[in-house]
Amino acid sequence: MSSDRATAAPAGAFRPHRIVVLALDGLLPFELGIPHRIFGRPKDRHGRHLYEVVTCSVRPPGPVLTDADFAVHVPNGPEALADADTVIVPASYELGPVFEEGRLTDELAAALARIRPGTRLASICTGVYVLAAAGHLDGRPATTHWADAERFQRMFPQVRVDADVLFIDDGDVLTSAGVAAGIDLCLHMVRRDFGTAVANEVARRTVVPPHRDGGQAQYIERPVPDPQLATTTAARAWALGRLHEPIQLRDMAEQEAMSVRTFTRRFREEAGISPGQWLTQQRVERARHLLETTDLSIDQVAREAGFGTAQSMRQHLQQALGVTPTAYRRTFRTGVGT
Repeated sequence: MSSDRATAAPAGAFRPHRIVVLALDGLLPFELGIPHRIFGRPKDRHGRHLYEVVTCSVRPPGPVLTDADFAVHVPNGPEALADADTVIVPASYELGPVFEEGRLTDELAAALARIRPGTRLASICTGVYVLAAAGHLDGRPATTHWADAERFQRMFPQVRVDADVLFIDDGDVLTSAGVAAGIDLCLHMVRRDFGTAVANEVARRTVVPPHRDGGQAQYIERPVPDPQLATTTAARAWALGRLHEPIQLRDMAEQEAMSVRTFTRRFREEAGISPGQWLTQQRVERARHLLETTDLSIDQVAREAGFGTAQSMRQHLQQALGVTPTAYRRTFRTGVGT
């Protein structure tokens, strides 16, 4: 987990984390707008933007073609990449040799060469081809849109492709599936940088769910349940109000008047994960919120989040976030408000 916060600067100085979005010909306007919408919102308690978001192309400032019937004017050339703390490559359908042969054009290679070592890299949907062609994904896990995953794997056999997830966070390189999964990825990066409370506020203003775990299935056979069939919505609402209590699978199934077997199947069809996995995710989110916003002891947070013991919560946070509850609190109770 990153504790980058706003980018390090000389003592007493403040500099927002600089996000540079690389716009390539054939880009999808929706994906191009996601980073600006998500990272353009967060502010500290002084009203200062925590991120600076700029867009650049591989050419001097000017128009970049989209997959729609219009072009967009991009105000920065490739030199903007040299000052990036994070570079995001959105989807594009006109990547030429990158798509066809798995290699960068000279123009794109020269642009990417400007990125400083250690810069965080991220892709949305087919933007992953660019990272793979540049060698940033060799031997690493990555994802892309489920419909393109098989072709991507054939072209880049050295990448460990997982087509069953929304996004993958591999530390300094992050990749996501298509369209809305790009929102999930960007919210995840905000959460990683500045904590749950900041990410949740961005989600509320954007009117999207505050958290869909990266491991959630990106393609579900029945994403919209048959309206004549009972759903699991009521059971989830019931459970969210009782996270601090022991919750059995049969208790959730009873809220929908279903057998445990039917409920489990329906839940997986609608949420993409099992009820148990979903409960653990919600309890982790609850623990994060309490660690960030309250002075409750670690034992109290564990009980309020439904983990029962501090040891159980520690194991789950270590597995989900890679840090202990104490380290998480120390990171996210400071920094944003300074």
